[in-house]
Amino acid sequence: MGRRLFAAFAVVALASVALLTGAALLGTDRGLSSAHAADRQRTATRVATAAADAYRAADGWTAADLGVARSVAAGAGAVLTVRNAHNEVVLSSTGSTDEHGRQAGREHGPRGRDGTSGPSASASVLVDGDQVGSVQLRFPAGSGDAGLSVAWGWVTAAALGALALALAVSWFVTRRLTAPVVRVAATARALAAGDRTARARIDAPGELGDLAGAFDAMADDVTRAEQARHRLAADVAHELRTPLAALQAGLEELRDGYVAPSPDRLAALHDQTLRLGRIVGDLGELAEAESARFSLRLAEVDLIALVRAALAGREAELRTAGLSVHTRLDVGPLPVRADADRLHQALGNLLSNTARHCRPGGTVTVTAFATPAQALVEVADTGPGIPADELPHVFDRLWQGTGARATGGSGIGLAVVKELVTAHGGTVAAGPGPHGGTRMTISLPRAASPGSPPAAGSRPEPDVASRANTPRGI
Repeated sequence: MGRRLFAAFAVVALASVALLTGAALLGTDRGLSSAHAADRQRTATRVATAAADAYRAADGWTAADLGVARSVAAGAGAVLTVRNAHNEVVLSSTGSTDEHGRQAGREHGPRGRDGTSGPSASASVLVDGDQVGSVQLRFPAGSGDAGLSVAWGWVTAAALGALALALAVSWFVTRRLTAPVVRVAATARALAAGDRTARARIDAPGELGDLAGAFDAMADDVTRAEQARHRLAADVAHELRTPLAALQAGLEELRDGYVAPSPDRLAALHDQTLRLGRIVGDLGELAEAESARFSLRLAEVDLIALVRAALAGREAELRTAGLSVHTRLDVGPLPVRADADRLHQALGNLLSNTARHCRPGGTVTVTAFATPAQALVEVADTGPGIPADELPHVFDRLWQGTGARATGGSGIGLAVVKELVTAHGGTVAAGPGPHGGTRMTISLPRAASPGSPPAAGSRPEPDVASRANTPRGI
């Protein structure tokens, strides 16, 4: 492609230089020819004036001294012919017996044998307003070619210089245009060969830079997707190994008759199958969450309405866990740009995690408030809390703290929350609650809306009325 592009640039440059050179040479030729014609005509006029002065001094052509006229013509290198009013030749430089005239005829006369070749100029001889004759000057063939040769030399040199410059610029531009494309192609081949670290990393202007940047972003996405697949395979193997081993051992004991198939034993095996199903479901949710940013259906939604819907969806789970729910959701509409289903899933997972780890009789407080740029939702409980050294890891994939291992958690629910919130451009954090326990905070960018509360940034007063074991504000 580079050679073809350079050839195209070279053809365009050559055609342009040739056209401009031809136009310059033609214009120069016409201009010099016009200038020489004007000079010849001025010489003829001077000769005619000298002949008129000689005619006036001698009162006729018979005794007129035409030496001055002949000298002017000889100085211009022309052959002079003077005719009277009857068109009879009075003087011809080629036939003059004067020594100066003969030299003019021999040295400066035209090159043709008949003395007619080369350009000519003529003028009328006027005395007191009457035409008494005429003069004719014949110049040598090629008269004035010296100036034209100089002009042609300069134009040709300029054309060659312009052509060389155009070819150099064409080569430079071709390299600038093709080098990024060649680099991207080489990177693509390296990626196809299995080198997942290959990147173009080109800082090029305009569309070529955009192409290289888009290619590198695509390569990053492909690498992340492949890493996610590898992690998912490892996670599946890690999480399924323990329940499958327990289930296999139990079934082998029953098969070999080491234990009787009692209801308690069968119930334990059934619990293992339920755990397997829960882990598979959690892994599926995690895989969906990791790809959520590519499938979000963003729209302006009310975060308060989403929180109320999530509380309604987890009402039975919270009641079964023996928790009472307090809500602080009286800030009015809180618009955010989000995928309502995905954000509902994140809020639901957060509430389910709270229900799983809190002790019966505990309290869950759900608060929503706003800052000028952020919309925040807090879920605070009065449970046993999370040790300070474990807080930075609660959103890691498959990480299980002390409490999670005791309750049989898979370490996936909060990782799903983080992936979904991050896909929306937000953050999620964990910290100690105001009255013990744990506080989870989701922060999302606010959407500009005329309905935004004027007193953004202030927290609403708590809802005093609360019924035990029943979510409020749902």
